[in-house]
Amino acid sequence: MDILAALKKEGFVFSKKYGQNFITDEKLLDDIVADARLDKSDTVLEIGAGAGTLTRALARRAGRVIAFEIDRSLETVLDGNLSGLSNVEVIYDDVMKWTDEELVAVAGGKYKVTANLPYYITTPLLFKFLDLSAPPQSITVMVQKEVAERICATEKTGDYGALSVSVAVRAVASITRIVTRDMFTPPPSVDSAVVRMEMRASTGAADDATLFGLIRKAFAMKRKTLVNNLSAGYGVGKDTAESWLAAVGIGRTARAEELSPDRFIRLADLIYEKIG
Repeated sequence: MDILAALKKEGFVFSKKYGQNFITDEKLLDDIVADARLDKSDTVLEIGAGAGTLTRALARRAGRVIAFEIDRSLETVLDGNLSGLSNVEVIYDDVMKWTDEELVAVAGGKYKVTANLPYYITTPLLFKFLDLSAPPQSITVMVQKEVAERICATEKTGDYGALSVSVAVRAVASITRIVTRDMFTPPPSVDSAVVRMEMRASTGAADDATLFGLIRKAFAMKRKTLVNNLSAGYGVGKDTAESWLAAVGIGRTARAEELSPDRFIRLADLIYEKIG
């Protein structure tokens, strides 16, 4: 099926609101699916089905594909492109509104996420899946190249932030390929990258909610010291915040970007012990 011709026939207009940049190159689609390491035992959640080109490629490799698409104007194109694929279900809804329990229920248990993510939703969507009590087994997504670099960044580097730490404590992440902007229709203004995140069995923290809450608070004001951010975030005095840091061997002038993921876990465990 000629996707671009089908979109034109339906009078489809690409939406900046939904960050629509579609991939039509079959080799690239197959490469993304290969990066996701899928087989017929896997259920895959795709976020942003678009015209269904990646959906079709996923359906060839996975046992079941559940594709979320927020734009109802793509329904006719998706119906045509996905015709005859009995292992594909398209849900026309905003996945950000779905709870952990609802996602597990629709997937029928464990699942993996693979998607060409709309740029506007990348960071909040990744935080959503990382924060879930039952996260996916893996996440393989196309994102802006600069976001991919933030995802994989290490401490004491300019790209290191809340997203980097949240990914590192939950998964092992790597950039599998760089994708130039000319591979998309319409071409975006930046290059992209595919990132694969293989989920760890656990974060190793005493309480995940405390850990992810700490990460958000620690980076809330990036130019501030940890003492200032913890004091503001937890509503405690600076002397209390300093004592927490000292207890895990962190200096009073330290900033969030200096802490390794392991240090965040140690600090989160102490805070959980102190205030629950």
